[in-house]
Amino acid sequence: MSPRPVRESGGVHSALASSTRRRLLELLRGADSAHDVHELGEAVGLHPSTVRFHLETLRQAGLVSRREQRAAGAGRPRMAYVAIREHPEAKYEGLARMLAADIAQTARDDAGHAEGIGERWARQVIPLPAPPSDTAADHAAAQISSLFERLGFEPEMRAVEGRSQISLHACPFRSVARERPDVVCAIHLGLLRGSLQRLGAHASGRLHPFVEPDLCVAEVVPAP
Repeated sequence: MSPRPVRESGGVHSALASSTRRRLLELLRGADSAHDVHELGEAVGLHPSTVRFHLETLRQAGLVSRREQRAAGAGRPRMAYVAIREHPEAKYEGLARMLAADIAQTARDDAGHAEGIGERWARQVIPLPAPPSDTAADHAAAQISSLFERLGFEPEMRAVEGRSQISLHACPFRSVARERPDVVCAIHLGLLRGSLQRLGAHASGRLHPFVEPDLCVAEVVPAP
């Protein structure tokens, strides 16, 4: 039986103790797209099952993420892996943690206060339309997905039952968000809703944090 993937705090050091895992991570960091276990197995000369174990160890350590990719033709989606990039925001993780704690302790309505911060953030990063005009919900969702891409969330957008769903595969503030979801996730919700307002979109924004350990989902729903 294979050993279980690394799960403990500080598992990055254990995950990178293996030369095979270091090689897999190097390949993913140098890749322009996600790769599945068969492609990576061919690259390193290992069976896909062995590669999957090493990739899951890297995933549990927060170094890679996985996502479904639909096949070109008929067939089941494949599970592919990508490296989680190191974002500049990671340098300020300690500061972000202290600010989140301060908001939670001093604001009477910490979630509402945090959402307001996100809305003000949107005003800084989303330019006003010129001239101001109504923006279709799906077009606004595409612009917001591009914004999330620039901010390091690794978004993936698709249409689901008349609304736009944006899967966020890599939150730059994930560790802080797990500790203070009432603050950090509320800021991101404010960013989403503030961006829709800034774009003049007749749509509402929803955020579903941590639907999976490495996945949050934002939705843009057209107004009735």
